[in-house]
Amino acid sequence: MNAGLLTGKTPEAVKLVEQFISAFQQLAPVKAHPTKSMIGLGIDKNVIYITYAGRNFIDVVFPFNEKFPETLCFHKIAQVPGTTQYNHYFRMYHADDINEEVKSYMLKALQG
Repeated sequence: MNAGLLTGKTPEAVKLVEQFISAFQQLAPVKAHPTKSMIGLGIDKNVIYITYAGRNFIDVVFPFNEKFPETLCFHKIAQVPGTTQYNHYFRMYHADDINEEVKSYMLKALQG
């Protein structure tokens, strides 16, 4: 994938992005929409965003109109000022970080 987000990133980070996209595509026919600063993922519209690629991890944002504080997969949840949107932040270090809970939120994101 030729995405600005991945320019100059480690092979580990690129592999994590590919694994995340592949896991999401196993659940639904989502497409990746790379931009200079992030990769949007969705079917008709982007519903999940890969926003950062570190040396050995990636950060993914799941925007929802409600807060899901009882989860184990999100390390941060923050309301977008002036809106009813809550960004839920997931950090992926390994392919097996995409567990059943994360997959359930991938599907929830697609449902709107």
